[in-house]
Amino acid sequence: MRVDIIEDDPVFNKIIERVIQSNNSYETFTHFDGESFLKQLSPDTSVVTLDLGLPDTSGTNLMKQIMAYNPEIEVIIISGQDNIPIAVQLLKEGAYDYITKDENIRERLLHTLKKIEQSYNLKQELAQLKTEVSDKYEFRQTILGNSPAIKNIFTLIEKAIKVPNINISLHGETGTGKELTAKTIHYNSPRKKHPFVILSAGALTSKNIETMLFGAEKGAFSDSLMTSKGKIEEAGEGTLFIDEVTDFDADVQLALLNVLQARKMKRIGGNEDIPVNCRIITATAYDLLQEVREKRFREDLYYLLVGLPITMPPLRERGKDIILLGSGFLKTFCHENNLPPMKLSSGAKKKLLSHDYPGNIRELKAIIELAAVLSSSSILDERHIVFNHSEPTPEILHEELTLKEYNERIILYFLKKYNNVMDVAEKLEIGKSTIYNLLKKQKED
Repeated sequence: MRVDIIEDDPVFNKIIERVIQSNNSYETFTHFDGESFLKQLSPDTSVVTLDLGLPDTSGTNLMKQIMAYNPEIEVIIISGQDNIPIAVQLLKEGAYDYITKDENIRERLLHTLKKIEQSYNLKQELAQLKTEVSDKYEFRQTILGNSPAIKNIFTLIEKAIKVPNINISLHGETGTGKELTAKTIHYNSPRKKHPFVILSAGALTSKNIETMLFGAEKGAFSDSLMTSKGKIEEAGEGTLFIDEVTDFDADVQLALLNVLQARKMKRIGGNEDIPVNCRIITATAYDLLQEVREKRFREDLYYLLVGLPITMPPLRERGKDIILLGSGFLKTFCHENNLPPMKLSSGAKKKLLSHDYPGNIRELKAIIELAAVLSSSSILDERHIVFNHSEPTPEILHEELTLKEYNERIILYFLKKYNNVMDVAEKLEIGKSTIYNLLKKQKED
């Protein structure tokens, strides 16, 4: 940690230098006036000890110049005067500490430097962690696949990365990688230096969702003993990922609509306006537009959130991506569990490609990991691939029904399977009105 010493008194300059150098963690540079210091001011400077009574400039002016150059530099004022009002003023303006030149200077200075060093190390660790997280979600290494379905997703993700101020709406079955896609967009966009915050609405009550979103002031509720920040405030200029936004009730939808329109919010029970600068990425397994049509989701909020829509393809539509993903999961599992490398046999690959994967990527990962545990060799055979659950086939032929009743059962089965009227209409080659009429009839019955 580099420490620059600015002190015009040669004796005290040397004393301060020796005190600081008694700890081998610090690198020192000495200066006798403000001008010489500014000429040598370095981006590597972490701490400045500053004498207020310099021959060529005032210490207060020099402190302002230092903070303008880099507000991360910590300034320790070292003065011959024990002036409390000046000390308080300088601390308000950003000085880290105010130390007087007395018999306790050694202990005070080393103690202050130790506190700064701890904070410095935490910042370094945080920066390293952020770099590691960014590397972990490097675009082309995170989402694997060569199928046309996933290549189309790559194109949309690239657009989402390049335009950091548009909201994103992710749609897809459970296990298709919506959260991973959201993280990939965030950590490759200009917002990556800011937080990625998750709100999973599925397991929360409406009251909890509102509190989690907006935060609450102390005393807003009988059990709120302290002020809490909401997820929007936590996200700051980063990204808020809302999982299952369709679980928001009418009141929460209205509150979120008002916040997004005003670009500011108040904590529950609070009066302070807090700016809203985060990008919002929503995810749902349901057709959000269909929710709007059926009056379960506000149309005006839908248009604020939909932004760039991305539909994640189910694994069954990604062809040989199944083998690519399976091989990746196998390599990672072996590495994490100190197992020798394993490979999939041709029979295992064929069996993997034959399955429908109602649990999508999560199911594939579980199947591969189980296979690796069951195998006692470096090759995973067909017998090691165990499908724990398969999507049940409707036993419609067990009953004698009319052709119309058979058709209705088939439509309802496909609706349950795909949960999307447009997809079912396309796959069965029927009109959407046929499906809607059947749904209407079901409600009436």
